[in-house]
Amino acid sequence: MGDLSAGSGGRDRYVDFLRAWAIVLVVFGHWLITGLVRDPNGVITAPELLATVPWTQWLTLGFQIMPLFFLAGGHAAGGSWARARNEGRTATGWVGQRALRLLLPAGVYSGLVLVAVAICSAVGVDPGILALVGWAMAMQFWFLPVYLLLSAATPVLHTAHRRWGLRVPVAMGVVAVGADALVVTVHAPFVGLLNYVLVWGVAYQLGFCWRDMLLTERSVLSACMAVGGAAVFAALVAFGPFPVSLILVTGQSPSNTNPPSAAMLAWAVGQVGLALLLAPVLRRLLEREQLWRLVRPLGGASMTLYLWHMLPVLIVAAAFYLTGLAPEPAYGSGSWWVLRVPWLVVLGGVLVGVVAALGPLERALSGVYERTRPGDLPRRAWALWGGVAASVSALIWFAGHGFAYGGRFPVLPSVGLVVGVGLVMVTGRSVVDRGVRLGV
Repeated sequence: MGDLSAGSGGRDRYVDFLRAWAIVLVVFGHWLITGLVRDPNGVITAPELLATVPWTQWLTLGFQIMPLFFLAGGHAAGGSWARARNEGRTATGWVGQRALRLLLPAGVYSGLVLVAVAICSAVGVDPGILALVGWAMAMQFWFLPVYLLLSAATPVLHTAHRRWGLRVPVAMGVVAVGADALVVTVHAPFVGLLNYVLVWGVAYQLGFCWRDMLLTERSVLSACMAVGGAAVFAALVAFGPFPVSLILVTGQSPSNTNPPSAAMLAWAVGQVGLALLLAPVLRRLLEREQLWRLVRPLGGASMTLYLWHMLPVLIVAAAFYLTGLAPEPAYGSGSWWVLRVPWLVVLGGVLVGVVAALGPLERALSGVYERTRPGDLPRRAWALWGGVAASVSALIWFAGHGFAYGGRFPVLPSVGLVVGVGLVMVTGRSVVDRGVRLGV
């Protein structure tokens, strides 16, 4: 259950490497910018590094790697759906399986965090602290509704890809730039929401093109994408209204991520071009079994790492900051940066322990998935699409507000997620359905 983009058939090691590399950088990026400060009264706060130390916004150029995850996701999903379509399977059944593979671990993670929020609220934990922790545990959730929507739209997007090829991501990019222009110039409400699907969808759609060899590795087109994307991004930052930060900074307007901007689109295109140029060299390196043995587990555990990587921060905060054991040089000083090294090492060790402890839960979820995943002809298609809609709505709320907005338990979003995951699960194959397929 750990693979966000699992697909059947032969695997491209380089695609798995891109997914693993993206997850590793996301995890270390979040850890790097999370700095804790213990006030004299013992309260732990987390100043926003990108806002308080502005030069660190340049670091986001190296850590904003999610375009590669959507590229790899599109490559894997395109192959999986193409095989399913050739086998005569239905779009609803395929979407149901992809949705359930994402929603089961996300639902369990959310449920455990929400139980903890309810307990803490009941025993009187300070609402401010509870809201901060709830935000930290949901800061990565923006990705889930976007990826779920693109997965659900894959049969339609892939049909467009087969008919129009590269013209599809180009058209999506043009519409995204137009939407961003409306956001920046006239502050059009809600228009920017389109770019969560359009900008990240360009990278996802380019994954289809890459798999079907419409984007040739180490080609003139790839070089133009890499150089052109970087140049356009630099121009939009230097001469346009956009900031250099590729991660949300509170109070910064316009933002490159909320919603995804034209600058983010340029950066995504440049990253995809660079990934294609590097593909032949990295594929040869990945043929070495020693390196592949390091990469493969990371790709397989990508969902687990993505969901749970902020829990070690809470554990370390409780063990070293609440107790006053952690040294605390001035925030953002040279000594503070030196201490980032043991901070990352300790968090990495704790995360290894967390992942190991989650092993039995992961195996149990795999069993649940096999028992409930939708078949090729789900009898409750309405429930599937209703469940996807409810889940997306709940995940969007958590992404924007955290698990304890205002220090309170979020009743309606929690119910929405439970209903959404439940509806997707009830589209699963019944015992009778499985018996018919097996000829019983």
